[in-house]
Amino acid sequence: MTLDDVRAMAQAIRAEVGKAIVGQEETVDHLLVALVSEGHVLLEGPPGTAKTFLAQCFACALGLDYGRIQFTPDLLPGDILGSNLFNFQTSQFTLTRGPIFCDLLLADEINRTPPKTQAALLEAMQERRVTLDGETHALPDRFMVVATQNPIENQGVYPLPEAQLDRFMFKLLVPYPSAEEEAAIVTRFGERQGPPRPAEFGVSAATDAAKLAAASAALNGVTVAKEIVDYVVRLVRATRDSGDLSSGASPRAAVVLANAARARAALDGRDYVLPDDVKALAVAALRHRLVLSPAAEIEGREMETLVTELVESTEAPR
Repeated sequence: MTLDDVRAMAQAIRAEVGKAIVGQEETVDHLLVALVSEGHVLLEGPPGTAKTFLAQCFACALGLDYGRIQFTPDLLPGDILGSNLFNFQTSQFTLTRGPIFCDLLLADEINRTPPKTQAALLEAMQERRVTLDGETHALPDRFMVVATQNPIENQGVYPLPEAQLDRFMFKLLVPYPSAEEEAAIVTRFGERQGPPRPAEFGVSAATDAAKLAAASAALNGVTVAKEIVDYVVRLVRATRDSGDLSSGASPRAAVVLANAARARAALDGRDYVLPDDVKALAVAALRHRLVLSPAAEIEGREMETLVTELVESTEAPR
């Protein structure tokens, strides 16, 4: 698959998702970047902003096997991974696979379940495999987690630890739509009864697993110049020197940002990375990997503003 093919595939996926989703073009673009660079995405936004429906439409447009887990305080790791159950007819243990065995997993309201259950996703997200009773089971090569969380509620929730947040390539904020977009949403959905389904809006598969694998392989043809590497490193190291941050980004953040920039270039049909690729992805890739200092929290500083200021103050190559 050539990079022009990758760009055409991305445009087709955007068009399919756009049949049902109003707005959220930037969110879809970030989902595509995470997809071809084999990363995971955390969506944060108030209820009713179509986070779940967006994930459904995205999976439908990709032609991938879709699974959903509604996280609750009483959810156990076995409810996600599955378990070996004894079959009295055969007198043997039989593996009952959990919902994690799919291509695209929607972890809905992931912060509503205790850390023990949250941790059940770590091995799957990092190594694309699951271990049950000492036996390892491989997940699909295209396995991707799209998790959601509600930023409004602060009771009965378990914030994700930094180690797990670091496994997500992007943290995306899903805001309320504009007045024009909200009017279009009411027009499109206000005349329908029941929960929306992607098929009702004509959303169909624009690609398949084989083409997505070829698109990921095409990223090897994208060159990251030494100047871009130096720029990414300087930007990440600047987070460790900022007085407004008590914890900066790790080397993994630099690697993730560089890989994401390569993916963005490929989706645009380019075989080289521009500084603008890094700038466009920096906030989404870094906001969840940084910790505000106590003084910055008291002042009410926002993480997105701090990252934007660091991007603007870090000299980019020309």
